[in-house]
Amino acid sequence: MADIAVVNASPVIFLARSGHLDLLSRFFGKIMIPREVAEEINFRGPTDPTVKAMQKAPWLAITDVAGIPPLIASWGLGRGESAVLALAATTEGAEVVMDDMAGRRCASALGIRVRGTLGLVLLAKKRGHIPAARPVVEDLLQGGMYLSRQILDEALSRVDE
Repeated sequence: MADIAVVNASPVIFLARSGHLDLLSRFFGKIMIPREVAEEINFRGPTDPTVKAMQKAPWLAITDVAGIPPLIASWGLGRGESAVLALAATTEGAEVVMDDMAGRRCASALGIRVRGTLGLVLLAKKRGHIPAARPVVEDLLQGGMYLSRQILDEALSRVDE
C-alpha cells in the first residue's frame, strides 16, 4: 500500500456521509484531493455533510493539478477522475482511491495502483482498524453507495463475514 493517496469524490462522499472519513487517514501518510474534486464536493453547499467533514479533516490536502496529459484525456473521463489520475501519475508512489469503473480501468492501464471504497473497508478489517466490515459497509449503503448483493457478499466473504 502506498503512503500517498489521491482520492476522488465518491469515496470522500460515501465515507463522510457514513461517518468513516477517518479510515483514509489510517492508511495513508498524505491524502491529496485535486482542486477539481474539492470544487465538485463544495458545490453541494456549506451545509452538506461531506463539505462539513472535509473542513474538519485538516489532513486532506487540496492540491492543484498542472494539467491533464493527453493519454488520460483520451479516456473521456469526468473532470474529477481525470484530475485524480493526472495527479497520481505525477506523484511518485501514489495510489488512487476511486470507485468509478472507467477511471479504475484507466489507472490500471497506466500502472497506477487503485483501490475502491469497499476495498479500503476490507483492508481496514484485515488490518484490525475496525472489528467488522459489515456494519461499515451498511453505513456506506445508508449514505448512498450502491453495491449489488452479490458483490457485497463476495467481498465480505474475503474477510470471513
